[in-house]
Amino acid sequence: MKVTQEKLPASQIGLEIEIPAEKSKQTYEKVLRNLARSVNLPGFRKGKVPRKVLLQRLGPQRIKATVLEELIQESLQQAVEQESLAVLGNYQLRSNFEELIEKYEPGETLTFLASVDVPPEVNLGDYSNLSVKAEETVYEPKEVDEFLESKRVEQATLIPVEGRPAQPGDVAIVDYQGRYATAEGEEAEELSGAEAKDFQLELEPERFIEGLTQGIEGMNPGETKEIPVTFPEDYPREDLAGKEVIFTVTLKELKEKELPELDDDFAAEVSEFETMAELRESIETQFQEKAERETKNSIESAIVDALVEVAEVELPETTIEREVETVLTQTAMQMQQYGMDVRQLFTKENMPAMRERSRPDAIARLKQSLALLEVAKRESLEVAPEDLQTRMEEVKEQLSDREVDEDKLRDFVTDDLRKEKALDWLREKANVELVPKGSLAAETAAKAAEAEQTEQTETSSAPEAIEVEATEVSSD
Repeated sequence: MKVTQEKLPASQIGLEIEIPAEKSKQTYEKVLRNLARSVNLPGFRKGKVPRKVLLQRLGPQRIKATVLEELIQESLQQAVEQESLAVLGNYQLRSNFEELIEKYEPGETLTFLASVDVPPEVNLGDYSNLSVKAEETVYEPKEVDEFLESKRVEQATLIPVEGRPAQPGDVAIVDYQGRYATAEGEEAEELSGAEAKDFQLELEPERFIEGLTQGIEGMNPGETKEIPVTFPEDYPREDLAGKEVIFTVTLKELKEKELPELDDDFAAEVSEFETMAELRESIETQFQEKAERETKNSIESAIVDALVEVAEVELPETTIEREVETVLTQTAMQMQQYGMDVRQLFTKENMPAMRERSRPDAIARLKQSLALLEVAKRESLEVAPEDLQTRMEEVKEQLSDREVDEDKLRDFVTDDLRKEKALDWLREKANVELVPKGSLAAETAAKAAEAEQTEQTETSSAPEAIEVEATEVSSD
């Protein structure tokens, strides 16, 4: 069988396959025999339908279509084996099937076009000397004080307040009922799910919808007050987003927090340490390590982004679809860990949109992974057997509640470790400029705003240019 290959975009191989005349005739005769044995026609016993009658009743087009389906399937599989192609999937007929039916004649050669997905090729540019900017997270001693203060608040004792109105930092026990704000004279509509009895509310702005806690400040126990509040435009409940609501609030009780002293007794109460000095030292170490991790992650992220920029990767649809499935599976597992019912989100109706939203993330992940693995391959970065075994044991321990395919796990962990080695190698070679935390995000936002402003300027100036041009033409 004659097969001609052609490289196509998106990591596909195009195949022009010529089916020999003898194969064309043999398959046609085989299909006719099978149909004669299996088809049921009135007036004939099964398996005894004459060939002429079979052709008349079923029609030559239908029979040729059945023959072609078998010919194409068998020939495409044979072509893949003959050419020793590493095929991922996504077998597609590129020829028009209806035209093939018209052209097909038993006993004559037939040529058709098909395509298959193959593993992607990664073309790395100059990856050995990347220059990147990364944000540096600097440890701030005040973080320790803020953390300890939050622990004090958690351990606070609530003391009833008498003789003064509510003030910031207090804890208010309230009844409240919300209703939509209406024009004067119109009947107010109460809000479902926007009411509570004996609700404990800390009078801090971030604890509730902005405006409500500020409205309670100054109230005395036993007092009832109407407080107008406007919900944010991005509020999760669509019926409340951007809406003005009136809350009728009754302040039933008022308490203030009595904070414990930051002493050794406090340290023993909130931790495994016996002294405040030991607790503070431990917290300092944790925040220092956190800052180092964030800086390291920022550097690695910048390096991977820069690597993808210089690399060329054409991804086959088969690989993208598999990665989309992986992204969705990981999302479902995370939701389950948070106690959410994934069946409410992963419905038949929602899945197409979810797949489409997951696609950019899947493509980005694939490009990063393939580029790093290509670096590991080119630089001959191998994984030590003891490192592989240790990581496999760690993963198996994390997945102790489910069945694990040992071979698949080995492949996954091997690739994971090779990518880590590639990242370490790139880090040693890269030129890294550390900048203050948040500065890159601000720079990106500024560039986006500048680009938007430029686009708006060009758009607004375009009609003027057209108008001038029209005037000049008319004056001539």
